Formats: sequence, C-alpha cells, structure tokens
Amino acid sequence: MIDSPEEVTRGAAALLVVPEWHSQRLARDLDARAEEAKGLAVAIGLDVVAVHTLRLRQTRAATLIGVGQIEAITPDIEKHGVQLVVVDAALSPIQQRNLETSFGTKVIDRTGLILEIFGERAATAEGRLQVELAHLDYQAGRLVRSWTHLERQRGGFGFLGGPGETQIEADRRMIRNRMARIRRSLDDARRTRQLQRSKRQRAPWPVVALVGYTNSGKSTFFNRLTGSDVMAEDMLFATLDPTMREIRLPGVDKAILSDTVGFVSDLPTELVAAFRATLEEVTTADLIVHVRDIVHPDSDAQYDDVRAILSSLGVNGPQDDGEGDTPPAIPQIEIWNKIDTADADGRAGIEEMAARRSDVAVVSAVTGEGVEAARVLMAAQLTALHKVQRIYLDYQDGEAAAWLHARGEVLADEPEGEGHVLTVRLDPADSARFERLWPTDDAPTP
Repeated sequence: MIDSPEEVTRGAAALLVVPEWHSQRLARDLDARAEEAKGLAVAIGLDVVAVHTLRLRQTRAATLIGVGQIEAITPDIEKHGVQLVVVDAALSPIQQRNLETSFGTKVIDRTGLILEIFGERAATAEGRLQVELAHLDYQAGRLVRSWTHLERQRGGFGFLGGPGETQIEADRRMIRNRMARIRRSLDDARRTRQLQRSKRQRAPWPVVALVGYTNSGKSTFFNRLTGSDVMAEDMLFATLDPTMREIRLPGVDKAILSDTVGFVSDLPTELVAAFRATLEEVTTADLIVHVRDIVHPDSDAQYDDVRAILSSLGVNGPQDDGEGDTPPAIPQIEIWNKIDTADADGRAGIEEMAARRSDVAVVSAVTGEGVEAARVLMAAQLTALHKVQRIYLDYQDGEAAAWLHARGEVLADEPEGEGHVLTVRLDPADSARFERLWPTDDAPTP
C-alpha cells in the first residue's frame, strides 16, 4: 500500500501508536482502544512489539503528534527493529510522509490497516472488487506522497512542447479508469443480488440480518442457530462476505438468517460506500438482530458505532429520537452475548438490566446458554409483523377459506352479500402467497 524500498510481510515487527484527544476520553476506554488496535494489527499477521498510548491536547498539522512524542517513540523503533508503525487514527498524506521521514520506517494509519485486513479476508469476487474499489479511492489522494521522486514530463516536440501529463496525473487517470470498471462490475453484481432478493421476496420468507461490532460473536451465534460452520474465531473481521442459511423458529416455518460483516469504530467511509451492495441485505431485512459483546468495557461505545453505521445505511434504530415515538423502519432486537465471561456481580447487573427490556436476550453463543430464549424473541418479533386483513370470499371459495384457516389466525368470519368477510392475521410471506394464489380481482377486499 505504501511505496517504500522495503516491503512489509506477515510477521513483521510493528509499533502501535494510539493517540487520544480530550473529546474522546469520556466516550471510549483508552486501554480498550489500544487492545482493539492491536487486534487489528494481529489480524493481518503483524507482530506488535510495542504500544504507545498518547494523550493529545491538539492535532499537529504536519505530524499529528508532537515533536517530543516522536522523539519518545523513536528509540523503541530502533530497539525492536520495527518495520512498520501503525497509527490508530486517520492520517493525511502529508502527516504520513512526515512521520515516515521522522521514524525512518513505513507508517500506516487506521484506514489503511482496515483496508489491508479486508483485502486479505475478502473471499468472493464481489468482496474483492469492493475492497479494491475502497483501496483505490483511499490511495488516489496519496499519490502526491508516493510519487514525489518524479519530475514533470514535457510533451510535444522541440522547444515548442508545453508541459505534458505528470506521472501523478497519469496514475490518477489509471485509477479513475480502474474504479469506473470496478463500479460497472459491482453494478452487475448488485443487479444479480437484487434478482436473488426479489426471488426471496416472491418466495417469500422473512430475512433476519445479524449485525454487530467486529468480534462480538455474530458468527458463533450464527453457527449456533443454524448448525453451520462459518469461520468464527476470536479475531477482528474473521468473516467478511455475507452468509445466508435457512433456520426454523418457534411459530415461524422458515426464515433466512444472514451473517454480515462486523462493524468497527471509525470504519473507513471508502469501505462503507464500497460494501453498500453487500450491506443492502441489512437494509431489506425483516428483522435486524444486533449482537453485542456485553462484557466488553466499551460495549456502549460499540453500540453507538454500530447505530451510526446503520443510520448511514438508512436504517433507523430501535428507539425513538427523543422528539417523538416514530417506529423504526426495520424492527431491531439486541443479543447480549458472552455472558459466560462475566463475573458473578457483572452477570447479575447485566441480567437485571435485560429484565427491564422486552427487546433483549442474554446469551452465550459458545455454551448455548440463553440461545433458545433468543430464538423465541426473534420469532415473537417476526410474528409481530403479521398484518390483520379483511378478505372477502364467495362461499364457494372453500379452498381459499381453508388455506387462510390453516396458514393464518382467523379473528372473525362475517357474512356479506353472496359471500363472507374473513378478518385474518397473516405474516407478510403468507399474505403475498395468498395474493398470488387468489388475486384480489377474484377475492376482493371490501
């Protein structure tokens, strides 16, 4: 990602710099942030030999951190033979170049690190295209740093030739062309996904999307519900590409469970944009299940991060905005995971908080504790989506009436004219099936 004489490979010695501004001190725990940043580095095989947490009063335009802090870090770079410095913040191209000059080694920021992880983990063709698009978008703004050794070229002939295209401009043009080709390929993939989604909606079965902060236990919970073997490790971004499986829930004959990419604080905007096609599975779900690592010291901050990304996708949260009681666009529930790792006092507090809410299930995806209660909660939310409809049928339409009695809950049966009106509660799937089997022209609703 960074042009440099030396290449950084897996197992390389890395030094981690975690800056903290005063505005962040109340929002997130600095040690937890450092641990998460270390997890990101380890996720691509780096050997983190030293961690420096820095408290900043202000941001330096040239280097982000102060001269004294740079001087304090430099001896560790020499002592441990550090090949890469990872800064857990967004660096401008100038800041990145200046830090590389000061440290005498490669420097990568949080965005670049996450892009590297995604590039390594993407398994499908679509996922790889999405990562490449995000990478090119990120790299395009850094060509001025990468190509400082090149001079402006001259065009034309003889002395009349004016300034030609610079190497930077040529590279940017190549990047723009490549990005345009990738976007066309992703548009094709998006159309295919929309066709698949429309088939599911015609089938149709309710779709349940799992979301959550990375390493919250989503994939383990997914495997517990479906009996699958999706990769689930104690690692950030263990899974990237979405996985869908059929599940059965109490009172729900069939549902589709989707495991999506984990979120993270300060998720690069390039990635949010690139993975929008994949994340459309969330925006079209019938139910969103937010899996939380409830024992994590930054669990509340992680919750806010996930909510912010869902909002950027146009998905409203499960609670009102304080100005009204507008219901959410998509119902959401929370799964408070990893209860098995809490101590006795912490467990009691968590269970007491959960008891006050109707949209929470406390589970351990590893041991299976509470998973059945989570299934019941998911089923309750899905069946709450059932619609009450008034359907007129002629008396000779016995097959349609029997179908409604078998698939729905008939609340009333009243005579009207040459037929009768059934007031019935149906889930969206069965409502659509009934419409296909007995169109409203044949079975009008008064």
